[in-house]
Amino acid sequence: MESINESIKEYAAQLSKGRIQKAYKGIMTFMSELRSYLESKYPDYTAGNLYFGYMDMTYFAFTPADLKNKKLKIAVVYLHEKGVFEVWLAGNNRKIQAEYIASMSSANIGKYKLSQVIPGIDSIIESTLVEKPDFDHPEALKMQIEKKTMAFVKDIISILDEPQRGI
Repeated sequence: MESINESIKEYAAQLSKGRIQKAYKGIMTFMSELRSYLESKYPDYTAGNLYFGYMDMTYFAFTPADLKNKKLKIAVVYLHEKGVFEVWLAGNNRKIQAEYIASMSSANIGKYKLSQVIPGIDSIIESTLVEKPDFDHPEALKMQIEKKTMAFVKDIISILDEPQRGI
């Protein structure tokens, strides 16, 4: 097992090259701009603060009122190691998350993946937005994420409106 000192030496060596800082700053700038873009375009939605993470994931909540009233939120997530964007339906807390996962376990959620109630899982439903994001074309990437996020929100609202979903 590698010691923390060995890991920090490797971290410092990689940082000395300068590419990690450039990439991280680019991701954070894009996520901040994406959040602002969506917030200005959809004023009826509540946009949460940008969570920078521990270089594992970066996300912000972007939630319509009808989901917020159900103690749910939509999270737009960038997963650093995979290099992909995802969108998640999440609960305001673990109890709500577990209740929705249980109630939706027998539902037809179509192409979406229902999460399991296990430590480290923060979603109820997950969907990939962009597998190979092109950060060199940020406006096109924002529109791609917007389109797929709004389709996900529409689908989720439809799934939750089915009669057996009453929590």
